[in-house]
Amino acid sequence: MPRFHRFAVALALSTSLVAAGPALAKSKKAADPAPIADLVKAVDIPYEAFTLDNGLRVIVHEDRKAPVIAVSVWYRVGSKHEPKGKTGFAHLFEHLMFNGSENSPGDFFEPLQQVGATDENGTTNVDRTNYFETVPTGALDMALFLESDRMGHLLGAVTQEKLDNQRGVVQNEKRQGDNNPYGLLRYEIFENLFPTGHPYHHSTIGSMGDLNSASLDDVKKWFTDNYGPNNAVLVLAGDIDVATAKTKVQTWFGDIPKGPVVQAPATSVPTLPAPLAKEVKDLIPTTRIYRMWAIPGLNDKDAIPLQMAMSVLGGLSSSRLDNALVRKDPVAVSVSAFAQPFEDAGILLVQADVKPGVEPAHVAKRLDEEVAAFLASGPTADELQRSAASYLGGAISGLESVGGFGGKAVALAEGALYSNDPGYYKVELERMAKATPEEVKAVANKWLSRPAFSLTYTPGERTEGGENRGGAVTAGKVDAAVSPDRYWNEALGDVGPDTGFGTAFADRSKLPSVADLKALEFPAIERAKLKNGIEVVFAKRSTVPTVNVAVSFDAGYAADPHDALGTQSLMLSLMDEGTTSLDSIAFAEAKERLGAQIDGSANADETVFELFALKPNLAPSLTLLADYIRNPAFDAKELDRVRVQQLNRLKAELNNPNAIASRVMMPALYGAQHPYGIPPSGLGDAKAVTAATQGQLASFHSTWIRPDTARIFVVGDTTLKEVTKQLDAAFGNWKAPATAKPVKHFEVAIPTPQPRILLFDRPKSPQSVILAGKVLDAKGTDSLEVLRSANDIFGGNFLSRFNMNLRETKGWSYGVRSRISGDKDRIAWIASAPVQADRTGDSIKEFQSDLKAFLGDKGVTAEELQRTVNGSVRELPGSFETSGDVLGGLRAIVKYGRADDYYEKLPATYEAMTTAEVDAAARKALSTEGLVYVVVGDAATVKPQLDGLGLPVETVTLDN
Repeated sequence: MPRFHRFAVALALSTSLVAAGPALAKSKKAADPAPIADLVKAVDIPYEAFTLDNGLRVIVHEDRKAPVIAVSVWYRVGSKHEPKGKTGFAHLFEHLMFNGSENSPGDFFEPLQQVGATDENGTTNVDRTNYFETVPTGALDMALFLESDRMGHLLGAVTQEKLDNQRGVVQNEKRQGDNNPYGLLRYEIFENLFPTGHPYHHSTIGSMGDLNSASLDDVKKWFTDNYGPNNAVLVLAGDIDVATAKTKVQTWFGDIPKGPVVQAPATSVPTLPAPLAKEVKDLIPTTRIYRMWAIPGLNDKDAIPLQMAMSVLGGLSSSRLDNALVRKDPVAVSVSAFAQPFEDAGILLVQADVKPGVEPAHVAKRLDEEVAAFLASGPTADELQRSAASYLGGAISGLESVGGFGGKAVALAEGALYSNDPGYYKVELERMAKATPEEVKAVANKWLSRPAFSLTYTPGERTEGGENRGGAVTAGKVDAAVSPDRYWNEALGDVGPDTGFGTAFADRSKLPSVADLKALEFPAIERAKLKNGIEVVFAKRSTVPTVNVAVSFDAGYAADPHDALGTQSLMLSLMDEGTTSLDSIAFAEAKERLGAQIDGSANADETVFELFALKPNLAPSLTLLADYIRNPAFDAKELDRVRVQQLNRLKAELNNPNAIASRVMMPALYGAQHPYGIPPSGLGDAKAVTAATQGQLASFHSTWIRPDTARIFVVGDTTLKEVTKQLDAAFGNWKAPATAKPVKHFEVAIPTPQPRILLFDRPKSPQSVILAGKVLDAKGTDSLEVLRSANDIFGGNFLSRFNMNLRETKGWSYGVRSRISGDKDRIAWIASAPVQADRTGDSIKEFQSDLKAFLGDKGVTAEELQRTVNGSVRELPGSFETSGDVLGGLRAIVKYGRADDYYEKLPATYEAMTTAEVDAAARKALSTEGLVYVVVGDAATVKPQLDGLGLPVETVTLDN
């Protein structure tokens, strides 16, 4: 899928299919891709809007497919509004908004988990701050109470203690981002493309100095200046109508007074006075070359043509850069190009990762030549069609939901906030549909012919960290006045303030009660068999005319030969490069024309080939999927190329602290000969990947990818009878080989745990990554609901004891968790804690103390159990909102040998749990003894802290 960055457009496309799908399915021949123009014409996200007397703009979208409602509140304040010396304030305040309000003083997530909310979070960017959650219909009053209480009744609950704590959390969020490879890139982009004094010059995370200087008075002023209802948009999308919304919103938000008018800072789209070049070092696998420009914002008519241009240049699988620099003349291991518009300006990046052994200067020259060639020729009509079709298909696959990070609520909110038009996605789609090669060429030349910022990342040790980056270095205050937004706009469908509402004063003395909640209605599971015996597991979902298919094989990374780890990943990468009848470019173009997504992946137990298809294009998409699975070309020339790519990914993994920790942990827990005792990414080791042959990969494919180890899962807008007929045409004549089915050796003994700390030295790391784990005496096919509930309470979610201690009380981490693995055979329990480096030893002590108490005299409380049970039961309807969710549910039912009605009976399982039962399950499975710890961090800082913990400390590398 092309790497477009306007999710509102993507969402609109998904919605268009609701209206367009049935007509298209009847009007098009099965073998013809559905025309883009037909889909775009039908786009519609119906909404009604009204505005309260205090200026709060409310947008309502009715969608009755599931008993859930997305609640999304967007404030028109982001990091661009921060004055000098106050960088990071918008984001810091976002954190404070989750720490309780005057009438709900506890953590914001506590009541939300009780009602089974999903997709709850908050984000801040340069332009805005948003808060969102999807709740069961009966819990809407509670969600509106919580959102209105923090909008209108927050300041009495903001204390110095909370400020100090969240300051620490944000600083650890900054450290965590900075600690990763390319973690400082965000500073380079904004500081160099946008000049001193520009509101986009500093990053949203802010500088450590400015965060440290934030006072209680500062943050309270930020709230009173920016968080008035007249500076916000509230979107309700889902199981609700506008009449209900008017009554409820007036009740909860109507008495909040209007805030001051927020002045937007003066902005511009800067052009560099001359070409700018810079080189930086980082812990990366190979040199990366960037070309960057500042571009116009999302309301500019050039925004969509620029995104389409970048899709053709470097976003599509068959992009100009991919074909020229990765396939035909392989001087790069990967390339990319994308345009990312914000409200007032945006950024455009073109990049290439240098193939090892090739001179970076040569790759830079070739990259510039290809950009120049594209500007000279412009895109073809076929490239624009494939760009739009790819975009449309990819967008729908992830945007079937009403809310969250990219649902329909987001499309409406973005349009209202940035463009004063909730339906602005229609303007964008019209521009996409009408874009011509001539227009896209002209727009690309207009913006890419200006001086570029050339940034080169080279492998090596950093010369500076991120502690002093991210702050504004403005020379003076930015002064600008804009006309205040109107309270309502009749032309856009708003009805304006309705005097019939009256004045409402909500009862805030207690949380609103939760109305009747609807139980999960999991779709009926149907089964069939193809002519060759492959089982088809099917569920119908017709919300949008799309179909999701997963062809699953009993293989997975556990099938990798232990003397050739990485074989399967290499095989999957090579399969992406064409079939015996379609070469690499032709295969990529075929997917793009159909708007289909086809890819292969693996987990520990399964190798899965997935298809996302538009309903009108299902038959040719299934034909392409079958060709991909059954007839891979395994071209020798392509093998050389994908081998270099995998080696590059492997080098990148060896620089990533989280990946390093996992690579050390899994063999330590399971033993190097166990099927699970391997690096969980599946990338293997460099020697094996380097030595792998074409014949070896073909042999692995014929051994493990065979019809008698396959099962096909289908969820979407079709019928079992119809899809079985289509699958039979594609797969029915595939015959199993005469050889016996392959076997994975789970009988290999798991070593007795040796409690110790394995320390991996990563110099100058501002954070340490801590893992603690053990293999449990249980399998994934066991009934684990009680044990998983115990884990939720200890460390499995935001409100868990472990996270609330290290993040919310201590402020030493951006977030910590514990989890039980999802493998089919022997499972592991692993706790993970990225913490500030100077608190590494203290964090391990706190973890040990928390776990000992949890397994001892401070077991599960009635309140914790109730919260966990309520959340687990009530979140079920929202957990299966999309076809992809249902597909995952079907696969889990089969993988773990569950009954077809497992999810519908799950509430009764949870509701029968007792504290004694949960305590017993935790005490039986878990222990403070027998844990293996892995620490990835700066040994000079960390080792003295570890030496005092009473455990052996072994310094390890990935070679030993």
